[in-house]
Amino acid sequence: MDPPPPTYAVRSATVIADQALPPVSPALVAAVNDRVNAAIAATSFGPQLPQVAITVRLSDVRKARGFNRDRSSAKINIDAAAADGGAVIAMASFETRTVAPDPATADELMAEDIAARVRSIFSLNTPRLAN
Repeated sequence: MDPPPPTYAVRSATVIADQALPPVSPALVAAVNDRVNAAIAATSFGPQLPQVAITVRLSDVRKARGFNRDRSSAKINIDAAAADGGAVIAMASFETRTVAPDPATADELMAEDIAARVRSIFSLNTPRLAN
């Protein structure tokens, strides 16, 4: 049996997008940033865990693909840097695929998929929905 993955106290997240053509939607970057930082705020960590700041990089974002133009995908790379020196102490990457029949919802659905994976990787809580 594999040992459990290391756990970190995530203190902040920055979401950035690679320069690409077409450019990554600012709405997607903002939506991922809002969701991940809300999850960090909703999570409490023990004092013994190493504190990190994560950088979530969106790359190879492709939208409105496929026969119905309802499929989107992205590659995500995450660096976790130690809060006490900035050295990268952990990295993760994954790809996400989203189906959004309504193009107006594509960014929100993709942002939630990405944020859910980040929450899972870093053991972050899902924030409560606003009333």
